[in-house]
Amino acid sequence: MRGRKPERVMVKPQDEKALHELLQDGQTPWRVARRAQILLSCAEADQRVGLLSDLVELDRTTVWRVCERYRDAGFEAALYDAPRVGHPHVFSRVHTQAH
Repeated sequence: MRGRKPERVMVKPQDEKALHELLQDGQTPWRVARRAQILLSCAEADQRVGLLSDLVELDRTTVWRVCERYRDAGFEAALYDAPRVGHPHVFSRVHTQAH
C-alpha cells in the first residue's frame, strides 16, 4: 500500500458501551449503525485499518474515514454527519407521484 501506514484506533471503553447500545437499539439509522460496527471492530480486533476493512467487508477508505474522524473529533463526529449547508431538497407531490 502506498503512503503512510494506518495507525491502530483505540476506542474508549465508555464509547464501546455506547456503540453496543446503538446497535441493539433497533431505531439506529443504517449509516450510523455501519459506522458503529466499524468502531466496534476497531475496539475488538485491535488491528490496522487495512485488515479491519476486510473484517467488516467495507472499502478501506470508508473505514479509514470513520477511524480518522473518531481519532480527530471523537465519538459524535465519527458516527453522525455534519449539518449540510443550504436548504434541504423539497419534492412536490405531483413530482413524486409521477415517478
